[in-house]
Amino acid sequence: MQYRIGIDLGGTAIKAGVVDENNEVVFSHTQPTGEGFEQVVADMAKAAETVAAMAGLKVSDFPCVGVGTPSCINPNTGRLVFSNNTNWRDMPLREELEKHLPVPVYIGNDANCAIIGEAVAGAAKGCQSVIMLTLGTGVGGGVILGGKLFVGGDGMGAELGHAPVMHQGNMCTCGIPGCLEAYASVTALIQQAEEAMKLYPDSLLHARAKENGGKLNGRIIFDCAHENDPAALAVLDQYEEYLANGIGGLINIFRPEVFLIGGGLSAQGDYLLDPIREKVKKYVFAYDIIGAPPIIKASLGNAAGTIGAAYLDRM
Repeated sequence: MQYRIGIDLGGTAIKAGVVDENNEVVFSHTQPTGEGFEQVVADMAKAAETVAAMAGLKVSDFPCVGVGTPSCINPNTGRLVFSNNTNWRDMPLREELEKHLPVPVYIGNDANCAIIGEAVAGAAKGCQSVIMLTLGTGVGGGVILGGKLFVGGDGMGAELGHAPVMHQGNMCTCGIPGCLEAYASVTALIQQAEEAMKLYPDSLLHARAKENGGKLNGRIIFDCAHENDPAALAVLDQYEEYLANGIGGLINIFRPEVFLIGGGLSAQGDYLLDPIREKVKKYVFAYDIIGAPPIIKASLGNAAGTIGAAYLDRM
């Protein structure tokens, strides 16, 4: 049986997994992300060795090791261009990791790894054209066209969360005003809810935030909406409008077979997606004639990144 190794490098944890021929994570290992670039590289190599041993193998028995991380990556050079989590800039991630490992290393953005995982083994299995947005602290994105990952001419394209959707709009963490991320991330949703709380002093959001140490999160907002809280309902209605706007634009450009929604907010399922499916109609070119591709929830959860990383060499 041919096994593969995928590593998900996050700001707080390194998750390594062995993926089998059925595209399932059969062995996994998680450890805290250390301090400093050199230490993190060494820890990733150790994590790869650990999961290989769990499978009764050595790293040299695998064809390669794939790494996904929430950073701007140049897959052509293997360099980590910029990481918000660590503030690393232009770091030779592939070069340094290959000093520790006896096989080729492939590096990719975490959202790209997630869409690869979903295309290989998840909700988009068998599809040749797929778009995916991951809704979390930020908005990640991935594009597969003709069965291949699209990353642009220099390998650093498909930053879908940083497509401007509002002229002179809210400032994004990337420094560009009006990005989709500034309106459709969980961070943006919380900011929108905090503004609404000022207008709705009797909203359930106040009490639920207080119970959570004075802080809102995405789950609280949705829970309050489930209880028909007017502020939460108004916030979600506007949030879903922003998201539908961005999705509609991407559909007009790519017309994928399927449009996937992943990330933490996707756990809300159809409660989130049904309003978006309805709202997106007004943003899709010639919707009344040609309709829109299905907008569905990604299915693999956290495993998508590990599986996708393991197949970076094939995409």
